Amino acid sequence: MEQPIVLFDGVCNLCNSAVQFIIKHDKKNVFRFTALQSETGQELLAQYNFPLNELNSFILIENNKAYNRSTGALKVVKKFRGLWPLLYGFIIIPKFLRDGIYNWVGRNRYKWFGKKDECMVPTPELKARFLN
Repeated sequence: MEQPIVLFDGVCNLCNSAVQFIIKHDKKNVFRFTALQSETGQELLAQYNFPLNELNSFILIENNKAYNRSTGALKVVKKFRGLWPLLYGFIIIPKFLRDGIYNWVGRNRYKWFGKKDECMVPTPELKARFLN
């Protein structure tokens, strides 16, 4: 089984914080990461039939399936230890409601959290967890 891949907006401060959060809680180093804007990110978007300009979504690719927005995020926390997997219980909320909130935050993320001029560069210790 291939390792799950998280695609994220590489210039979004909120998204970069989410990646740092995942890294901190992924004690077994299960997840790999790539920015949506990267060459690998663009290839994966095309492979899983997402628009190439789909930069406001969090996408998890696991077992050759892609999960975006709230479903992807909930599937990630389900793999953490401690109480975090309890958040997966929100999966019972209809996707249109979960994604409605997700999309609202996504539309405002740059205004509320800011953005970088370029994608984050992982530290040498984390470089192996990033696909490019």
